[in-house]
Amino acid sequence: MRRIFLFAFIGLALVSPAHSEVTMEKKAYGGWPNCIVLSNGTVEAIVITDVGPRIMRYGFIGGQNLLNEYPDMLGKTGGEDWRIYGGHRLWHAPEAKPRTYAPDNSPVKHEWDGVTLRVTQDTEKSTGIQKQMEIALDSGSSKITILHRLTNHNEWDVKLAPWALTVMAKEGRAIYPQEPYIAHDDYLLPARPLVLWHYTDMQDPRWTWGTKYIQLRQDPASATSQKAGFKNARGWAAYTLKGDVFIKRFTHDEDGEYVDFGCSTETFTNADMLEIETLGPLSKIGSAGGTVEHVEEWFLFKAEVGGTDAQIDATLIPLLEQISAGAPKAARK
Repeated sequence: MRRIFLFAFIGLALVSPAHSEVTMEKKAYGGWPNCIVLSNGTVEAIVITDVGPRIMRYGFIGGQNLLNEYPDMLGKTGGEDWRIYGGHRLWHAPEAKPRTYAPDNSPVKHEWDGVTLRVTQDTEKSTGIQKQMEIALDSGSSKITILHRLTNHNEWDVKLAPWALTVMAKEGRAIYPQEPYIAHDDYLLPARPLVLWHYTDMQDPRWTWGTKYIQLRQDPASATSQKAGFKNARGWAAYTLKGDVFIKRFTHDEDGEYVDFGCSTETFTNADMLEIETLGPLSKIGSAGGTVEHVEEWFLFKAEVGGTDAQIDATLIPLLEQISAGAPKAARK
């Protein structure tokens, strides 16, 4: 059994709601009548059940949504064309059309046990794969734990990787850690693959290829797409937007086989949004009910993050150090 570990963190200091109770409320949001709001008095997450599974909002109560929304798609349901909608979604890798782009335009089932919200999609007719998320909001911090599960309902084994894609709101900046510097005389082997797509332009001004960090800005005025991926053994990614900081932290499986020449993290941007994507290793999923799971934890903080390596160090490193080292687990069954 291969185990996949992922974490997620955010900001300058954990914003605690003094151990408020987590509430679950059903209400309309964005034109969808049947949404679920999880709140602990400080942050909230809004999950759609009319389509999905999708998390469409994550933010401080009364504050901005860190997740992007597409106004022309709000409230839409049905149809055979895949829609991006925005928010946070689950795919399976490697990417291929039409398999990856199976539409998620139909209602999902949901269950709430007082702690965890489970949302389950009907099995995809085109792939035989069923997608499910289990979402739990912590009562004493901004942390959300998201378990992503793929279930194989085919009568044959399949080899896939769980792929969690968070579509971030416009005008922010993603930050990804480089491997630590080691002098040539001290270590000769490469540290990690950096993977580029045909449309990746390393001179595009949205990229900053720093000594310690790779940064990618979302710019609504830039119409072209950019994408890169890498083995992210450091295990975290951040997004800063107008005083809010979102960090997704996870553990790369050194023994795992990853898609796209070894990527456990990928990032994509265009004029509409920026995606922070994490992937689990490729797994052989057994027929008639075999599953693979991939877990993320998210945190949200109030903090300003400068653009230099030193400024990023000064803000993000203390935040990461504040978070417990305990790891949520996910396993292929």
